[in-house]
Amino acid sequence: MATRVSYPVEVKMKAIEMRLARVPVREVMEQLGIRNKTQLKTWMRWYRKGEVHRLEQPVGKQYSYGKGPEHSSELEKVKAENRFLKQQLDLPKKVQGTGKEVEPEVAVAWVESIRDEVTVSEACTWLGIARATYYRWKAAVKTEHTDATVEKIRGLCIHHKFRYGYRKITALLRAEQRMNHKRVQRIMQREGLQCRVRMKKRKITGQPAYPAENLLKRQFHAEAPLQKLVTDITYLPFGGKMLYLSSILDLYNGEIVAYSIADKQDTSLVLDTLNQLPKRTSMLLHSDQGSVYTSQVYQAAVKGKGITMSMSRKGTPADNAPIESFHSTLKSETFYLEDLICTTTAIVVQTIRDYVTYYNSIRIQTKLNNQSPVDYRRLAA
Repeated sequence: MATRVSYPVEVKMKAIEMRLARVPVREVMEQLGIRNKTQLKTWMRWYRKGEVHRLEQPVGKQYSYGKGPEHSSELEKVKAENRFLKQQLDLPKKVQGTGKEVEPEVAVAWVESIRDEVTVSEACTWLGIARATYYRWKAAVKTEHTDATVEKIRGLCIHHKFRYGYRKITALLRAEQRMNHKRVQRIMQREGLQCRVRMKKRKITGQPAYPAENLLKRQFHAEAPLQKLVTDITYLPFGGKMLYLSSILDLYNGEIVAYSIADKQDTSLVLDTLNQLPKRTSMLLHSDQGSVYTSQVYQAAVKGKGITMSMSRKGTPADNAPIESFHSTLKSETFYLEDLICTTTAIVVQTIRDYVTYYNSIRIQTKLNNQSPVDYRRLAA
């Protein structure tokens, strides 16, 4: 049987601070000597729920819901008793009909509002109702609100053209009310509101001429904007002729910082995209070993901007996964979702421009704390 390790509160708080600063889990564990990443996830869950007192509990000890350790002083004990007495005094003001006939919906809302301070049994005693009655009322009230929740979820799915899964829909709902992601998932499955995006695979083409070393090494986390960039070209076979999209993505917040559309996949396409970047000496630009990237003209232009070049290993698209993922998402959430398989070239170009604006400024991402790339960069600044 493994030995159970108890960590000091200071170590737990330090680990939480590092994770809030977006330090990778592996690095946090190595620096603080934490054995299991599950413990770190548990501490973060307690922190987000406001249950910081649980960080003080010893190994094997579980504090009851909403309760911390015993009061450390007589003063704290008196304060807690005064708080409970105040709840009892405020009861007639908050719950109309106390002493006569209590309204179920009002009573349930009041009990839920003080769950962090008293138990359900104590609250029911103050109301003069049985505990079983409270839970029966709670189930009835929950059923009444189900239809409204379904319509709200349906409206969000339609508004975002079924591009969001249950996690992002839950994030939008939580801006207005408490909502469990499992409930949202069940409703979306039952009502047929699941995300309709289809992921596509990319073909590996081209032979390298002057490949650069793989300096990125799948380290897709950046500490600042325009520190690490990834770029690639994708086909757009949806209009009257074949078009090509060249994009550059910032790994700091997933924002598309430059893109170009042309009817030829040549060096001028990638040079036009590259020229949209500012001159910076501390910038790393990663691509695959496509012929346009390994050409002497392109590499000379990269060096002229003071940019360090990095390239994926041959036949390893996973080395450039973020930009591959963006191009796949773009096609899935526009052309495939809206069945734009055969349309005009002008519509293809306008669709790309509209989607890049939507992707940067509106579309939320889970890894960015459910913010859009632009909002995340502005708040960080």
